[in-house]
Amino acid sequence: MTEARLATGIWVAALRQRLEAAAVPFYILARGDGTAGAVALVAAQGAQAALWLREYDLEADARRWRIVAQGPAAEVAAAARRQRDFDPDLWLIEVETPDLTPWLDGLD
Repeated sequence: MTEARLATGIWVAALRQRLEAAAVPFYILARGDGTAGAVALVAAQGAQAALWLREYDLEADARRWRIVAQGPAAEVAAAARRQRDFDPDLWLIEVETPDLTPWLDGLD
């Protein structure tokens, strides 16, 4: 049986609402496919950043967020661009926060 997924555009709107309510700055750097596009999130604070991607965990049979690049913001931005070049349907969103965990909890 296939798991029902929330359309990406709706998921992004829900994240946006959470962040705006908490006055956390965010920027949509690239819009992907509104129905089934993947999302890459950049958590940025000053000169440091982390790139988060949602991946499927076979052992847990669930989707999990994982940091795939971390370090100087310029290096993380380059990693995000490479992801976008690989997948043009990918949404790129930057959030000015050191940790995305509180904003992602319960949003799936």
